[in-house]
Amino acid sequence: MPSFDVSRSLAIASPPAAVFAHVRDFRNWPKWSPWLICDPQAKLTFADDGKRYDWEGPVSGSGFIEVAGEQEARSIDYSLTFLKPWKSTNTVGFRFAERDGGTEVTWTMTGSLPWFMFWMKSMMAGYIGSDYDRGLAMMKDQLETGSMPSRLEFPGVADIPETAYVGINTQCPISEIGPHMEKDFARLREWLESADLSPSAPPFSTVRKWSPAKDVCHYTVCLPFLEAPAEAPAGFVAGSRPACRAYQVRHTGAYRHLGNAWAAGMMHARSGVFHGSKRVAPFEIYESDPETTPEEELVTVIHIPAR
Repeated sequence: MPSFDVSRSLAIASPPAAVFAHVRDFRNWPKWSPWLICDPQAKLTFADDGKRYDWEGPVSGSGFIEVAGEQEARSIDYSLTFLKPWKSTNTVGFRFAERDGGTEVTWTMTGSLPWFMFWMKSMMAGYIGSDYDRGLAMMKDQLETGSMPSRLEFPGVADIPETAYVGINTQCPISEIGPHMEKDFARLREWLESADLSPSAPPFSTVRKWSPAKDVCHYTVCLPFLEAPAEAPAGFVAGSRPACRAYQVRHTGAYRHLGNAWAAGMMHARSGVFHGSKRVAPFEIYESDPETTPEEELVTVIHIPAR
């Protein structure tokens, strides 16, 4: 069967013994699991000896994970078994290495796919790697600050009107999207002030391509107007986002955790909560002003077009 290997690392400002103890307790996992945050209805069952937990949810499927071996403050190895949506067993591990007074946490997985899904090997590694990045980022916030600024709500499908816009097209690595978007929105704000214009609604961005396997994305940051100008300023684009029906995921919290909302939307589509449509590019609307709103209160609504 086609196999894959995934490894992601992140530095956390907490000593190895503390990070090890946090990860070792399965009851802490819902605070930073990149899958459980997407499936709040999942039922969890923890073994009395603390070495296993089982999950079953309408979005995350079902399975169990159990400790296979451990070295205090250094490593934990697990056996991870999926029962739904398909059966498979994978080897998962955490490694904890002291770095500059903190800990470099490395999360790994070695697994396989059913033979008929061989074509998904690189895609699967890319998506799991993205999930691991999200999980480690949430773990870092939880351990360093005592909280994790990312909450999801699921308003469901809504009709979204057509919207004219002026924007900027960008291609960049997914890992660098934050700084690129900040730069693009700064350019839009400068133009807005010089043109003495006011947008008709909160800003948004459309995602024209997203490839975790290649770490590349194409997006357009946009300012909406009742009517787009006939000609866009140099280096900008003008257009109209078509009217559509879209499944909404409401994210409250830091922009660095917005991947949680996107992952939840995609998981909900795959599990049949709604049926997606490729007629319109997905987009996110920024309902809060980041210059005046604390990051834990920032509201962003993800829209994934639906049939």
